[in-house]
Amino acid sequence: MLDFSLHPTSFLLHPANAQIVRTENVWQQVYQRLPDLPRENQYISKETGKAATENTLVGRLIRYHVYVKSRPPNYRLDWKLTLADYLGANELIVESVYPGYDSLRQNPLEGDRAAVSRMNRSQRDALVQVLVSFFGGNAQNATTPPSTSSPAPQPTPQRRQLPQPGDAQLLKNEKLKME
Repeated sequence: MLDFSLHPTSFLLHPANAQIVRTENVWQQVYQRLPDLPRENQYISKETGKAATENTLVGRLIRYHVYVKSRPPNYRLDWKLTLADYLGANELIVESVYPGYDSLRQNPLEGDRAAVSRMNRSQRDALVQVLVSFFGGNAQNATTPPSTSSPAPQPTPQRRQLPQPGDAQLLKNEKLKME
């Protein structure tokens, strides 16, 4: 069995819409959409001895979320839990399994935590929205600017009628009629 737990070139298959998302490319698209996000890509590669500029905060955040924590990438709440991990408000992040621990000379975890804590709430919310858009199969909406025209009205969904007093007796009567 292959282990893709921390490999940045892994794939995610979304069976609902048969779409394959390459996790290695999403971080680049997130930075295109949100260019003010911190990159935190100044760390030195153990292998080359040079700055690993492709190893970014968002890339590590995605790998941590998907491969370390095994959280689904298409739900806002799960991304918010991941950000809460970085802020120290949810689960403990184990340094020895954090993305970049084994490939960078310095573990980027503390720098990443500091970068996330410097982000304001609206920046974190925007990051979550863009990530959900990419992984939820709605990447086109994530990369195009919002439309200035008003959206088409959505049809009102049909509400299920709640049981009323006497409904059980009606069911019993129907059952008796069928026998």
